Amino acid sequence: MAFVIENLPEEIRNSKKALREALPNHAEIFRQVEAEMRQRVNTIVKEREAGQEVIPIVHYSDVEAGAVPAELVAKIKDRGACVVRRTFAPAQADAWDKEIATYVEENGLDAKLANAAEDKYFGTLASAKPQIYGIYWSRPQVQARQAESLTRVRIFLNRLWQSESEGQRHFNPDETPAYADRIRRRPPGSASLGLSPHVDGGSVERWLDAHFRKVYRHVFSGNWREYDAFDAAHRPDAREVASPAVCSMFRTFQGWTALTRQGKGDGTLQLIPIANAMMYVLLRALQEDVPDDELCGAAPGRALSVNPQYHSLLIEALSSIPLMEPGDTVFWHSDVVHAVENEHKGSGYSNVMYISSAPGCAKNTAYLARQAPTFLSGRTPPDFAPDDFEVDFKGRGTEADLTPLGRSQLGLPQKTGDEQRTLASASA
Repeated sequence: MAFVIENLPEEIRNSKKALREALPNHAEIFRQVEAEMRQRVNTIVKEREAGQEVIPIVHYSDVEAGAVPAELVAKIKDRGACVVRRTFAPAQADAWDKEIATYVEENGLDAKLANAAEDKYFGTLASAKPQIYGIYWSRPQVQARQAESLTRVRIFLNRLWQSESEGQRHFNPDETPAYADRIRRRPPGSASLGLSPHVDGGSVERWLDAHFRKVYRHVFSGNWREYDAFDAAHRPDAREVASPAVCSMFRTFQGWTALTRQGKGDGTLQLIPIANAMMYVLLRALQEDVPDDELCGAAPGRALSVNPQYHSLLIEALSSIPLMEPGDTVFWHSDVVHAVENEHKGSGYSNVMYISSAPGCAKNTAYLARQAPTFLSGRTPPDFAPDDFEVDFKGRGTEADLTPLGRSQLGLPQKTGDEQRTLASASA
């Protein structure tokens, strides 16, 4: 169920009043959290300046073997992000990149984008949108989502979370429902087309929605040291304001798959790798220098902006991800602040497929029921501006391209033997 706000200024005033009354020493608690964040930021800056990778790197072979070292798991949970090397073979990623280029060109997508519906999700951020293409059902995207290797990675990521607590099971980490998302194709030389630091999956709702407040109950009660960003309690129940490009699923990690080589300076991803930095963001909005009817610039139906006016401390830790090769994947916790470099100074395309990690839960099952018909017809998924570009596209992924795992991840029933043979024949 979407979260509805009748009178935003009044709701903000009332929520901030209640939160301040429940935490009368909010200024002192914020100073404590600020000191903790300063220590974490200083560590990241020191590592970065020494040439060390601040984003943990995992090798897919270790994920497959169940042999990721405990100390590396601990660092992933501390930083809230990781790169997984060779989730796919480089040759496979390169073939997918070429196929997507053909898919885009032969179907005249660039011309259609001139009339694309505007989602306005990034409307409050400092920079324009990067070259994100509103396609969801190309064969490479369908194949990558259902790949066994990526499924293993997503299960590994889901299991980093505490899926059972307070006597309840919040989600099934071994289920990996597919959230159909877009692609990015960023040509060399593009400038001022990045995204400034932000968080997806809820903006004003984090303070206003009762379920979100329960997610952050330890922060708002002043017991911030007990807050665990990987405790799933109440997260699948959180409600978001309905808006195009606002995710309606509960994602444990956002992520993308590299289709080309790309690194710092290539217009790529940047992260503030602090898993519990949301504590700072939440408490910052309760301080006296923030107007009573504002939440540090947060707006409904938009990405949650992390900006220099209020969050300059955190922004010091903003770091580009490591050099990515085709087939590598990167994932970041749903609360981790991220951005996209403004300029692509490299010599080749910087291309990715957005594929996140989501677990099995009632919220996600409900979304699959709305998403499945859009796959079957080639329409835009429910969370995005309804361009429906792909309905008549040549080379679109169809039922015939789905494995049994792919069907399950899309919430589609399994086919009988005869039906499977008919589909296979149709795709031949």
